[in-house]
Amino acid sequence: MTEPEPPRRFARAREALGKVPGGRRVRRLFRRETLGKDAVAGVVLGVESVPDGLASGLLAGVNPIAGLYGYLFGMLGAAFFTSSSFMAVQATGAMALVVADTDLSARPDPDRALFTLAVLTGVVMIVAGVLKGGRLLRFVPTSVMTGFVTAVGVNIVLGQLSNLTGYESDAANRVTRAFDLIVNIWRIDLPTTLVGVVTLALIVWLTRTRLASFGLVVAVLVGSVLAWASTAWLGWPVAVVSDIADVPNGLPLPVLPSLDDVAYLAIPAISLAFVGLIQGAAVSSGIPNLDGRPADASRDFIGQGVGNVVAGLFRGMPVGGSMSASALIAAAGARTRLALVFASGVMAAVILFASGVVAYVAMPSLAALLIVVGIGAIKPAKILSVMKTGVLQTTVMAVTFALTLVVPLQFAVLVGVGMGIILYVVQQSNQVRVRRAIVMPDGRVKETDPGPTVPAGEVMVLQPYGSLFFASAPVFESRLPVVEDTSRGTVVIIRLRGIDELGISLVEVLRRYAADLDALGSQLRLVVSSERIVSQLRSGGVTAIIGESSVYRGTEWLGETLRQAHDDALEWVEERRENG
Repeated sequence: MTEPEPPRRFARAREALGKVPGGRRVRRLFRRETLGKDAVAGVVLGVESVPDGLASGLLAGVNPIAGLYGYLFGMLGAAFFTSSSFMAVQATGAMALVVADTDLSARPDPDRALFTLAVLTGVVMIVAGVLKGGRLLRFVPTSVMTGFVTAVGVNIVLGQLSNLTGYESDAANRVTRAFDLIVNIWRIDLPTTLVGVVTLALIVWLTRTRLASFGLVVAVLVGSVLAWASTAWLGWPVAVVSDIADVPNGLPLPVLPSLDDVAYLAIPAISLAFVGLIQGAAVSSGIPNLDGRPADASRDFIGQGVGNVVAGLFRGMPVGGSMSASALIAAAGARTRLALVFASGVMAAVILFASGVVAYVAMPSLAALLIVVGIGAIKPAKILSVMKTGVLQTTVMAVTFALTLVVPLQFAVLVGVGMGIILYVVQQSNQVRVRRAIVMPDGRVKETDPGPTVPAGEVMVLQPYGSLFFASAPVFESRLPVVEDTSRGTVVIIRLRGIDELGISLVEVLRRYAADLDALGSQLRLVVSSERIVSQLRSGGVTAIIGESSVYRGTEWLGETLRQAHDDALEWVEERRENG
């Protein structure tokens, strides 16, 4: 007798936890109908990732080979841990700029500090994933991210002008170095600039042709051949990768992180983790799984963290979810995450068997590639969209943009996060509204504006809307009808159903409002649905003024408690009127 098939939802849960039997997982990956497509997609991404990895290392101001290793081992390490099947975990432009601003050269062993930074970033990402940190992304407003990403694109372009032109400036930051280049434009190196401009033009042209998938590779290859010819035949030297780094012909041995560097690298690691997680979330939402399973942002955090740990252990730079690489492998026809393994294998083969070719990659060609990436990060449509939402959002975007240009990126990231949280609090606190609910004789409830003051001898039911928390207390108080000398013999009922937490600031607002009404012979009554609220009202002295009987507990029947409170209030008002 065969066992019944377990429900589909349990099979999916087991897969998400990585508990599906290994043999079944392997069979799913190595199916005949998907294996060929995954191999082709992997070759496309693997070949493209070689110059891209070198360029990321160049952008980060480290040994370009560290960028190559970061791409290879980060992508391989994360391949089986993310919930997004096509998430390619590679170094991104924003992360490379954070590394560049970290000043690793100040450490006793800069190379080992870089590897330690990757491992530390991975640990932060893994912890964020285990703690379900995907929920924190909702606190980052679009205006902050738009300003940050736009400035990163500008920074990438400005940061590569020296490699593109051969002119080295001593100015303090990328912006001032760009101005210095303009002032001294006559001091550029013509052969270097020619190679860079030719590569730039080829990238723009080839990516619009049938060679789109390999356009970057072909353009960098042509630029590098041109650089070799300029150096060998004309005697006009153009810098290549081997001029700044020794290109190995084998894969690296693992290295342990340096614990002495952990304290120095803590803030950069947190910033790198945040940037990587944000960009990874964009991959999760923008490139869906073929089987329709929704991506789990927290599990993707863990996957990116594993990729960073593996990259750091094998001498690579920090990495994160790359939208461009993920989109490329999906567009190339990948069907499973095995395509990412093929891509890593292609990169390993290039390092093992074509390291001599890698050594002759021209630096201005890599700079041209990065400039195209930087320009692509600037999205005018998104900028205009933020500007249309209002002055506040536009100001936040502009401030984030300016900070990202002039201060080290690890601090700009943290400031941007802080601004996002502050903006969220400000928005939520200002969105509190108070409406008056009029209970009709037939039981229906009609909403209207409450009016500026509390009337005399009536029952007034108030319904607040929005987030009631400490920052919204002053706004809530300003929205309540004002208690004046004429506000006598009235019962004000505030309906707090569905609110589970008030906090001392809001309780104090209710206490003052109750005292003002009581001083004029009126009453405040409350409809609540949580015993926690009742406890807070007692602790804050509200019930001492209005009495325990004036706090009505909600039931499972919507409107029942409100009608009961309304009927009791009408009876009280009528009795007071009769006793006149």
